[in-house]
Amino acid sequence: MEYNVKVDAFEGPLDLLLHLINRFEIDIYDIPVAQITEQYMGYIHTMNELHLDLASEYLVMAATLLAIKSKMLLPKHEDETIDDLEQLDGAEDPREELMQRLIEYRKYKEAAQELKQLEEERGQIYTKSPSNLSHLASEIQLENKELDVTLYDMLSAFQKMLKRKQIQKPLKTKITRQEIPIEQRMEEILSELKTFHGKKRFYDLFPHTEREYVVLTFLAVLELMKSNQIAVEQQDNFDELYVSYYERNEDA
Repeated sequence: MEYNVKVDAFEGPLDLLLHLINRFEIDIYDIPVAQITEQYMGYIHTMNELHLDLASEYLVMAATLLAIKSKMLLPKHEDETIDDLEQLDGAEDPREELMQRLIEYRKYKEAAQELKQLEEERGQIYTKSPSNLSHLASEIQLENKELDVTLYDMLSAFQKMLKRKQIQKPLKTKITRQEIPIEQRMEEILSELKTFHGKKRFYDLFPHTEREYVVLTFLAVLELMKSNQIAVEQQDNFDELYVSYYERNEDA
């Protein structure tokens, strides 16, 4: 069973790197290359596991990080002359180019967010001649609820869940292959959340350890989030995720 999906929330490798820097509270001017490379490669492997479409730019950035890591691991010779040391002191840090790209990306991303906020604020302003709008008082439409988590948080939770399932599963298992359409799994999750009447832990949506079932369930959750049929919440960074049915006003 294979279900390929392309998620629009990925904006490129710089966006993923900036997310990791913010998530782990890393100084962008002194990036620990080994740590950031390990986290970046973890996300790449998770995306491959889920059969998400990976643009070549993600792989190029992975190669760039590995190259920078290799340069920083090169030993320094003790027999270098004073002139050589002065030249090395003035040499460019292998991380410099990547740091500048991240700073520029963050600058434009923050500017884009500010422009988007201004657009939303301006979109709430309407000008017209005075008129009686009392008949519109009962025609309030339900607005889409903004999720408290990002796709990166979902991938991180999925990584932790896979490790937990791998630890808890028995040494010997009998594998049974049963293909389930993603639409059916989506309906099962919705029915489960409606019956639960509250917020359910993200990990509780994965009662079985079969790889196909786990991946299918995760993709079903992403589709339900995308269509605003469920809400996923997280109180603080690294906290557990909670999933609930998104109640809609049937009369609207």
